[in-house]
Amino acid sequence: MSETTIIKETIYPKGLPVSVEAVRIHDKTYLISGKLLRTASLKDEWQEDVENPADVLAALKRCPIRIDLLKFWQRIPETDAKYSYYKEWQPVAAIPITTYKHWWDKQIRFRARNKMRKAQKLGVVIEQIEFNDEFVRGVVEIYNQSPVRRGKPFRHYGKDFETVKAELSVDLDEAIFVAAYHSKELIGFIKFVVADRYAMVTLILDKTVHRDKSPTNGMIAKVVEICAERNIPFFTYTLWRRGDHGKFQESVGFEKFPVPQYFVPVTLLGKLALALGLHNGSKAVIPEQVMVWLLTLRTKWYVRKLARRGSAHLAASFEKQPVSLSHPGAS
Repeated sequence: MSETTIIKETIYPKGLPVSVEAVRIHDKTYLISGKLLRTASLKDEWQEDVENPADVLAALKRCPIRIDLLKFWQRIPETDAKYSYYKEWQPVAAIPITTYKHWWDKQIRFRARNKMRKAQKLGVVIEQIEFNDEFVRGVVEIYNQSPVRRGKPFRHYGKDFETVKAELSVDLDEAIFVAAYHSKELIGFIKFVVADRYAMVTLILDKTVHRDKSPTNGMIAKVVEICAERNIPFFTYTLWRRGDHGKFQESVGFEKFPVPQYFVPVTLLGKLALALGLHNGSKAVIPEQVMVWLLTLRTKWYVRKLARRGSAHLAASFEKQPVSLSHPGAS
């Protein structure tokens, strides 16, 4: 019989610390989300597996706090469903990696290849770097370009040096940093961590004024090179994105890997929510075109808000930014 321990965990859903309830089962932490419908899911679901869901389910039923649903998924490369629970398919975005040459010759689009060549001609230097204060100062500049990004308030805007340094230091032992420089100015960076099955991006940002130099394409190339040298078979970019974001993923070699995500009711309320299709929240039932319209409306609202505050230049920049629409379930 597995012992269940109730604890508090700190998460950063919008760049700010939030304390949430969690349970410890089999030495793994499950976060509890939702108010009316309470769902348990692995805190480190990209790095860990629910190895025996029946035991976890039994432990949740004995838990002293109410938990209605258990949610978990299989990680790549395990794409065939192993369990008979109710499941939905989530498209993980990943680059399968054998050699850098194969990726360059066979996996990326012609236009992406040209953008990488263009970046080199324009003097962009891409390199793996050590984490230090100079790098952090460059990241602070990138964070503070604008209070908005991709059609919504940017969660890192306004953070000071110490806050940024502390947040970037999370998982530092497993993290690798790749940076793009132009005339010694940091114009983009990627932070990724190496898990047991793949490398996974945790942060990827650039300076909008240097987008014409395509630093992100070059940084992806460097990550693939590092992974190939270390025999890391996949590089993941969380879930597949829709719209322009998804087109970018495809252009640099990311592929869709559908993996099963399971929803297992623990209580009667969990069964009812699953039967009514409410297990993913309200956003999941909104059609894509309606969601695009709502996000565009939100962007216009922020533009007006910035303009009223006297930030006309930021409002104009904000209005030109593309709307980012993630696949349901993407953070």
